[in-house]
Amino acid sequence: MTQSLAYIHPGAKIGQNVEIEPFAMIHPDVEIGEGTWIGSHAVINSGARIGKNCRIFPGAVISATPQDLKYNNEYTLTIIGDNTTIREYATISRGTEEHWKTVVGSDCLIMAYAHVAHDCRVGNNCIIGNNVQMAGHVHVGDWAIVSALSAVHQFVKIGSHAFVSGATLVRKDVPPFTKAAREPISYAGINSVGLRRRGYSNEKIVEIQNIYRYIYMRGLNNAEALQKIELELPPSNERDVVINFIRNSERGIMKSPFQTNGTSEAEAQS
Repeated sequence: MTQSLAYIHPGAKIGQNVEIEPFAMIHPDVEIGEGTWIGSHAVINSGARIGKNCRIFPGAVISATPQDLKYNNEYTLTIIGDNTTIREYATISRGTEEHWKTVVGSDCLIMAYAHVAHDCRVGNNCIIGNNVQMAGHVHVGDWAIVSALSAVHQFVKIGSHAFVSGATLVRKDVPPFTKAAREPISYAGINSVGLRRRGYSNEKIVEIQNIYRYIYMRGLNNAEALQKIELELPPSNERDVVINFIRNSERGIMKSPFQTNGTSEAEAQS
């Protein structure tokens, strides 16, 4: 149901059973999937591709022009997956010629006042907390959580199933399955609570803990740690995900504040 006070450009493609509240604005070259709800005063700009059964709350701005001085009005997109909720006054910029699109996956929650900048890629089942400020070209893996008030530096990668604590300045890459906290950003154990909620067995969680002992607790540099992990730990999907993430890290991964021969305080609390 579309309210008469909403503005919908004739060039927009609106799916079945879409509800658009009064004073929302839908610009040309927009596609909105069936069953989606658009709240009052939300603005959906050109280049937006919004999936099915999404909920976009009042004041949100989707697919705005990138806040990038290099942007030269090239044709780019913002892609939002199915079943994603975007809360009040969140902003998601469209891409630039670097990657041509900004992507937020399916089943995500983007909380109030969060900003997802140009060319970011947010995976599926992610939670981006209130007032998280995400610079351009950030990649966030599936099931990751970035807690409220955190600021994420451009080109940073946050791995799948990672958890970033509130008000963290994320200047380094956050490997998969870990928790990140403190200033400067540091390893704070693995995200065991989140992993259990997603069905990981105790044996698998212990396996992931053992992987990160090599990286954060043995006084090894990353190359040495990865070499020993490959030689001494049995192959598994989780092992390979961690190895590939660290090897492909361009900004470098977060460090540990603890370098001891025993169990770190951070891991003991995980």
